[in-house]
Amino acid sequence: MKFSNIVQKIEPEQSSLVAAADRDPEISGMAAVQEASAGTLSYVEGAKFAKYIETTAASALILPTDSALQAAAEQRGLAWLSARDPRLAFARAIALFYQPFQPPPGIHPSAVIHPTTQLGQQVSIGAHVVIQADVRIGDRVCIHPNVVIYPEAQIGARTILHANCAIHERAQIGADCVIHSGAAIGSEGFGFVPTAEGWEKMHQSGRTVLEDGVEVGCNTAIDRPAVGETWVGRNSKIDNLVHVGHGCQIGEAVVMAGQVGLAGGVTLGRRVILAGQVGLANQTEMGEGAIATSKTGVHGRVAAGEIVSGMPALAHQDYLKYSALRRRLPELLQSLRQIQKQLGLKK
Repeated sequence: MKFSNIVQKIEPEQSSLVAAADRDPEISGMAAVQEASAGTLSYVEGAKFAKYIETTAASALILPTDSALQAAAEQRGLAWLSARDPRLAFARAIALFYQPFQPPPGIHPSAVIHPTTQLGQQVSIGAHVVIQADVRIGDRVCIHPNVVIYPEAQIGARTILHANCAIHERAQIGADCVIHSGAAIGSEGFGFVPTAEGWEKMHQSGRTVLEDGVEVGCNTAIDRPAVGETWVGRNSKIDNLVHVGHGCQIGEAVVMAGQVGLAGGVTLGRRVILAGQVGLANQTEMGEGAIATSKTGVHGRVAAGEIVSGMPALAHQDYLKYSALRRRLPELLQSLRQIQKQLGLKK
């Protein structure tokens, strides 16, 4: 595919940047800038990657709106595209060359489908899938092998259920969602009541709802509550090995990285970001746009737009000061001992 054609598809307002025939190479694939070869398209996200412009073998680059980087590409005779968000433009370019595997419509003869199931048009159902009573499945849904869908679940149009995931009873999954292998959607919340004899189970009669465009990673569990709903808002993205406890309310476009754990009743506003291994205690609230950095333990409430770090969570700038001070503790302890000795407070 000609570079100019790629530009037209991903950044049409920039198409005038590709004019001369010798600056319009044929692109056969995508590559990281430090690993690129002739015929590939790559990108540079910012000035700290400028050195790769001097050495890359890529035939064309997606660059930020940085005149120094663009001049470096010009000097090497590379075709280039200026983009406000080079990484986003690169992601769109990848989609021109690669689409994930999706089997054609049809039902494998080994699938077990309850007669009350309502199937949409052009659905793909793989080997050994089990679909139980009163399930509703939308148009062009793709269900890979060994998926189990419990009674009364609903799956929206064009959603993809990867191999070995489980959709539990009454779960509702919107359109254009992706549920990866091993995930459990609507599994039982951890509900037990203490008694003199031990713990008595509280049945989890609620349901889990995923709005349109939600993606859930491998081996992630999103639990249903005893009553009511666990809710994941539109376009939220959840990584592998995440646990979302019963009754959590997650807003739109929230991102959770791997090994995040949410206890029951957590509320997350729109566009909250939880980095890897963040843990949130029961009933924690984080406002719109708040961020918890890696390994943060969050209790109580985090205001909209606030960045928190540490365990227990502190305002990020305070955490940085505390971390710098902690590194100096041996030095400070030695100074304290010298002062005590000089004052005769310590022999």
